[in-house]
Amino acid sequence: MQTPVLQSLPSVGHSQINMADVNKTRVDDPGFDPRLFLRDEELDFGIALILSGERRLVTEAFEYCTSADLPPLAIRVLLAARFQPGQTVSALRNQLGATVPTLARILGELDQRGLIERRSGHVDGRAKQVYLTVEGKRLTDQATIAMRDRLRNAYRRAGATAVSGTRAVLQALSQ
Repeated sequence: MQTPVLQSLPSVGHSQINMADVNKTRVDDPGFDPRLFLRDEELDFGIALILSGERRLVTEAFEYCTSADLPPLAIRVLLAARFQPGQTVSALRNQLGATVPTLARILGELDQRGLIERRSGHVDGRAKQVYLTVEGKRLTDQATIAMRDRLRNAYRRAGATAVSGTRAVLQALSQ
């Protein structure tokens, strides 16, 4: 059964696909395999799945963090600091798409509540890196367990061979 997000995607018929545009890549590109037919509708379906999966994981986390009475951006900051400790404030801002004043306000609130700490960077002492405190880890523990469970169950349903392929695609996408 498709999720509502996937059902809302427009259907593209084969007659609408220009076969010359099927793999808009050059033969000498790294990873090119002429046997891969990555049509736009398949790529759109993949994007919808990734976005839907991300929403499900984040929703799972939000359910466990709502007791802390934090805005959604604050929860996303905590999760980013949990899974990528030591990110600079600039990297966090870019990752979360937050404005400088909004992120500064959120970081100040999280710092004041003892959920994060900002340390000077190793390379550039002016750059502040964000880490969870013990209290921040405690707050995100249940959310992390819930997200792990959801991902573990998804991997089990997809099968053992899907794990390495999924990881490879997501790593390539993250670079």
